[in-house]
Amino acid sequence: MAYLRREKEIVEVDYPIGKVWEAISKAAAILEWTPEESNEEKHQIKLKTKANFMAYASMITVEVVVVSEKTTRVNLSAETPVTTVTGIVDFGRTRERIDSFLLTLVKQLKGEGPEPEKKIEE
Repeated sequence: MAYLRREKEIVEVDYPIGKVWEAISKAAAILEWTPEESNEEKHQIKLKTKANFMAYASMITVEVVVVSEKTTRVNLSAETPVTTVTGIVDFGRTRERIDSFLLTLVKQLKGEGPEPEKKIEE
C-alpha cells in the first residue's frame, strides 16, 4: 500500500522577496532538484528532489510572500510517496529534504554557499 508522507515548514527571513526568489532558484540548482512548475508572478515553485535506491523523490512546493519591505515568509511543503517497504527506510527523509533546502537557501542569502553550476530555467 502506498501513501504520501507530508511535511511543512514556514520561516521568515530578513531579506526582500526579490533576493529570496533568486536564492531559491540557486539553492534548487545546487541541490540538483528539478523545477516541475514555476510561477514567478505568484512566487511559487514546485521542485522534484532526486530519488535514490530505496527512496522515492519528493515534491517540494515553495511559496514566498511579502511580510514587509525587508522581510519575506517562505512556505515549504513536501510530499513523498512511500510504501510499507520504503516507509521504514525512508523515515525522516522528507523532513531532511526540507531542512537541507532551508540550509542551502540561507547560505545563498548570506552569500556563503557555492554558486550553482547551471541556472534553472523558469
